[in-house]
Amino acid sequence: MNKQGGKAYGMLKSQQDDKLNSINEMYLTDSKYADVEYLQSKLESFKHKYMEFDLNDQGEIDIMGLKRMLEKLGVAKTHLELKKMMSEVVGDKESRDTISYTDFLNMMLGKRNAILRLILMYEEKAKEEEPKNTGPPPPKTFADLP
Repeated sequence: MNKQGGKAYGMLKSQQDDKLNSINEMYLTDSKYADVEYLQSKLESFKHKYMEFDLNDQGEIDIMGLKRMLEKLGVAKTHLELKKMMSEVVGDKESRDTISYTDFLNMMLGKRNAILRLILMYEEKAKEEEPKNTGPPPPKTFADLP
C-alpha cells in the first residue's frame, strides 16, 4: 500500500470524493430510488462511511477495511464471517474480494437485509439515541452518593 500524506493525500481524497459524488448523482436521478426518503442525505452519509473504510483509497473496501469497520463498531468477526459478508454484499454471481461503492449503495438502499447493512443501521440508530450532553455535569450532593 502506498502511504501518502499532505497535498497528495488531499488530492487523492478529493478525486475519490468526486468519483463517489458522481455515483450518488446516478442514484439521485434513478427512478428506482425516487421513493427513498431523504435519499440525498443518506447518500452523503453512506459516502462518508464508505470513504472512512476504503483503506487503500482505490474506491473499494477490501476484507481488511471491512474488518476494521466492524471492529470500530464493536462487532469483531472471524475471517470466514467476513468472507461470507463480502459475498453477501457483492452477490454470489461474482467472487471478488472487495466491495465497490455501487455494491455498498445497493446493499444499503436495497430490500435485502444483509448482515452488514443491519450492523451499520444499528450503529446509526445508536448514534441518534445517544444523549447529547453539553456543558458541565450537574453538581452532586451527599444525597446523590450510594
